[in-house]
Amino acid sequence: MKMIGLIGGMSWASSAYYYRIINEEVERRLGGLHSAKMILYSIEFTELEDMQRAGKWEEAADYITDIALVLESARAEVMLICSNTGNEGADRVASRLSVPLLNIIDCTAELIVAQGFARIGLLGTEYTMEKDYFKGRLAERYGVEVLVPDGEGRRITHDIIYDELCHGKITEESRRAYRDIIASLVERGAEAIVLGCTELPLIIKQEDYEIPLFDTTRIHAAAAVDFALGD
Repeated sequence: MKMIGLIGGMSWASSAYYYRIINEEVERRLGGLHSAKMILYSIEFTELEDMQRAGKWEEAADYITDIALVLESARAEVMLICSNTGNEGADRVASRLSVPLLNIIDCTAELIVAQGFARIGLLGTEYTMEKDYFKGRLAERYGVEVLVPDGEGRRITHDIIYDELCHGKITEESRRAYRDIIASLVERGAEAIVLGCTELPLIIKQEDYEIPLFDTTRIHAAAAVDFALGD
């Protein structure tokens, strides 16, 4: 089993989700008392978020790179940035590493294409919904059309993530708000919904929706297990 390096803390709530999923998946596949070999570096999120809010994306990528190099020196054999927004600079980070960095966007896109979807709705932070690193990569590399909520929908989606989900807070009012936003994307032709923020699966569950949901956190975590076990 290879050592997985997790760059987490973006936020701590979703990093805990990663840790649980990866260990559950290893146990499911191997049985017994098996668990994953992992190293987690949990950042002080405010430091990174300040850079993102100020538009200092290269600086943010270099901040993440420094952490990735620490994990590499600790013998991590595959790396994950445990955040969709954090993957904005994933190519820049990967160029400095000698071990693979699994890009959460590519892991998700490959599954979308494999399941035959051509038009998806994307939820995430305002950065993920408005910048081109996610939707542009899906369109240009994988031929997938991406729909995002309108301006008000993007604001609501973003605010719930940062004001509630990053603190582990779940409310029924926010569940209803997301249900309405997803319904509007379906009306516009979305064939599936990508939960493009690692906190969103904490509140948006497949059992509550008929439309397929792509949980980027679970997809990313499963890809790490595939690599670690050599599948």
